[in-house]
Amino acid sequence: MTTAHDFTADDIDGESRPLSRYAGKVLLIVNVASKCGFTPQYTGLEQLQREYGARGFEVLGFPCDQFGHQEPGDEAEIKNFCSLTYDVTFPMFAKVDVNGVSAHPLWKWLKDEKGGFLGIDAIKWNFTKFLIGRDGEVIKRYAPTDEPKSIVSDIEAALG
Repeated sequence: MTTAHDFTADDIDGESRPLSRYAGKVLLIVNVASKCGFTPQYTGLEQLQREYGARGFEVLGFPCDQFGHQEPGDEAEIKNFCSLTYDVTFPMFAKVDVNGVSAHPLWKWLKDEKGGFLGIDAIKWNFTKFLIGRDGEVIKRYAPTDEPKSIVSDIEAALG
């Protein structure tokens, strides 16, 4: 059985990072963008990271430029923006596609595991979130409109 821990992705600095390094942690995997109406969710995501990180929780940010060209910068620009604007401390990854033939394998798997509204699997917009259990399995999918603070009870339940 495939889990999130079976995938590898390049981090924002271009280093290959096996997601198995997060085995045993609860993860919130999010496709992010710097110039989106939902970009202020970085604040809430960082709050979750700071509040629950010590308990084995990790936000993983995956920049994506497939929605309205809202992540136009390169990885260095994205890293700088996240650091200076939102003081992001959670792991950020290299820009990926989340839909289409060039979608990153992790995102193909996430969509297969938890389809979207009305059974449509495609990621609809930036800041779609997937909660992953300590075992690497998808617990729940959240819409871009779901604020990070609204999923606290699910995070706490997953942390145990």
